Amino acid sequence: MEPRALTRPALVAAGLLLLGPLAALAQNAPPPTNAPSPAETDPLPVTTAPDPSKSGPGTAMPAPEQAPVRDPGGSDPAPVAKPGASALPTLVPAPTEANDVDEVTLPAKPTAIVSGQTKWDEAVASLTESFKRIEAALAKAGVKPAGRPLAVFTKTEEDGFQYEAMIPIEAAPAGGAEVDGVKFGSTPSGKALRYRHTGTYEEIDGTYETLTAYLEVKEIDVQDRFVEEYVSDLKGGSDEKLDINIYALPKETTKEQAK
Repeated sequence: MEPRALTRPALVAAGLLLLGPLAALAQNAPPPTNAPSPAETDPLPVTTAPDPSKSGPGTAMPAPEQAPVRDPGGSDPAPVAKPGASALPTLVPAPTEANDVDEVTLPAKPTAIVSGQTKWDEAVASLTESFKRIEAALAKAGVKPAGRPLAVFTKTEEDGFQYEAMIPIEAAPAGGAEVDGVKFGSTPSGKALRYRHTGTYEEIDGTYETLTAYLEVKEIDVQDRFVEEYVSDLKGGSDEKLDINIYALPKETTKEQAK
């Protein structure tokens, strides 16, 4: 694989989107054959019904979970914890079936924006710092995040790139003024092709190479920018559990061009 400094700029110039399914990784190892049954030791919740024949005499089965009940005094049950940042929605819902490429329509959502530029080998650190900066500004302004973080790559070169880091929000502050250098605007919108990258960020060039091949085969002309949406938190370049949506934005074809 070519180094990022050579592959990513070429990908933007040629266009984006990908081809072919990536093989799913078998992550669930079979349980050890000599392990005791959950019902024979400390009962734990299981996804299948326990085998009664393996339970010892008088062994109590785990009781099903029950909804919280009000006490006689009429007090409410303990409140359920609110979902964390990882529960924030993506720009468009995930497909019900796994596809290589999804044709989607991105909505224009209000968003907080920080512009930046960095070297390819410092991409994760720079993007993470920009997202932290946005989060601090939103907290100061009393504005709530309403979506997963995004990076719009606006210009790429051999040694680095320029980007706009974004976090969708419920609404911009009154007047839309900047907060500590954080601007407010809208997320990219319109028709897009979505492809999913799973694995480390260091391996993402391979995904872009597949995207480029797909675009060339399909003769799809796209804008000179692409969008990455971080479905999982961007913790490090070697994190093997990253989940990223990549969006390629096709150019609009006019009636004259279609003739």
